[in-house]
Amino acid sequence: MQKHYYLIHFQYLGFRYHGWLKQPKLRTVEYMVEKTLKFILGHTRFKILGASRTDAKVSANHSAFELFVDNPLDPDQLLIDFNLNLPNDIKVLEIEEVDKKFSIINTPKTKEYIYLFAFGEKCHPFCAPLIGFFQDELDIKLMKAGALMFEGKHNFIQYCTKPKPGATFEREIMVSKIKENTLYKASFFPPESYAYFIRSKGFLRYQVRLIMGQLLSLGRGEISLNDIRDSLTGKDNQPLRHIAPASGLILNQIEFD
Repeated sequence: MQKHYYLIHFQYLGFRYHGWLKQPKLRTVEYMVEKTLKFILGHTRFKILGASRTDAKVSANHSAFELFVDNPLDPDQLLIDFNLNLPNDIKVLEIEEVDKKFSIINTPKTKEYIYLFAFGEKCHPFCAPLIGFFQDELDIKLMKAGALMFEGKHNFIQYCTKPKPGATFEREIMVSKIKENTLYKASFFPPESYAYFIRSKGFLRYQVRLIMGQLLSLGRGEISLNDIRDSLTGKDNQPLRHIAPASGLILNQIEFD
């Protein structure tokens, strides 16, 4: 039987989910997507495969998964049915038909994450799903300088926990910068908040949150720019300990080559 393939672009608020990947007895994004598809498609056999695995409480402004199904579907109607039946914290943006040559895992892609954060006076509780809050005084100017040091090719062995066998630690960061947050605004947001942007072809487990943890340590005066420079040489293979909280991290965009 001929298979049919669909690339589905979607977004979600991750605060009440235990990440993307389906896990026994836990509410995950993949579980909710599969549950919705079973209702929409009835007895039609299908399989889904995600482009990126986010951690618990991590959100996605744009992610994607591939749908494999035996029977042809109307992408426009599927989009309508999806958004009628998915929970309000998951939304399908676009559905495009692809051929069997397309592989969501092997197709080269670029991922951009952002980390929203604020410091000083405690934020309104409604900020908790989206903004990492830190009561310490942070030197934003120094953190901006530190962020730029991650751009280029470096050894990120210290910026990974429980790497897979054969993992490649030499990675190239295309963008690493801190800017004032102008992407997300709300009446309950603090007057000033910031966004750390990082873009690469691929990331190691917890890499972005470990980088953000280093930048926070730098902003607090606990480490120096030289410490960051040394951490990128690969001479020390002990993982860093300071991992920034998950609820501040957003998968901002995936671009397929």
